[in-house]
Amino acid sequence: MTTFVLVPGAWHLPSTFDLLRGELDRLGYPSIAVKLVTSGPEALGGLAEDAAAVRAAIEAVDGPAVVLAHSYGGIPVTEGAAGRPNVQHLVYLAAYLPDVNESMFTLHGMPDPDDTEGYFPIGDDPRAQLYADVPDDVAESAVNRLVRQRIQPWADRVTEAAWHTVPSTYIVTENDGSLPVALQESMSGHAKGVRRIATSHSPFLSRPAELARLLDEIARS
Repeated sequence: MTTFVLVPGAWHLPSTFDLLRGELDRLGYPSIAVKLVTSGPEALGGLAEDAAAVRAAIEAVDGPAVVLAHSYGGIPVTEGAAGRPNVQHLVYLAAYLPDVNESMFTLHGMPDPDDTEGYFPIGDDPRAQLYADVPDDVAESAVNRLVRQRIQPWADRVTEAAWHTVPSTYIVTENDGSLPVALQESMSGHAKGVRRIATSHSPFLSRPAELARLLDEIARS
């Protein structure tokens, strides 16, 4: 049985995937949600630590794995899934998809920051930025669960890129107010396949059942 390894984006804890995990369970898929080291009340480290967390989750799966990355999570997945023989497929959901020697800053065409020891502030309106089409009660709960995010992993450069050897699919979120659709389309050129979903940045909260069905299609293909 294929297990989904779910990797959240910046500012998010594994609980952000609870609704999606319930839908995957109904389809018969076990899942694991990864806690990234650089996000949380005790946020630490950089890309190496986040990639190690992804790698450990993959290695804990007894059997084939499909790894889903959301937003920033695409960067540690690209690094951490490299060389893991049980990874059957990578899914980049509105996610950064870097090549070797790229970082989130370089993907945006920005210079590295002078100081990477602090935290990156979330926008003034995370409800609109991240959860525009999410039901009000779910969005309020999601906003209340947001945590601190270190800058360091956004500046760290990728040293291995798993998508060079592992089949991958990019899911473009067509109404995204956080990760520009044009940048998603550009990065999706690295993937073997491209799918689309007509949501804002967080379809695992706005349309978890639809997203689970799409992931089922991808896993079966």
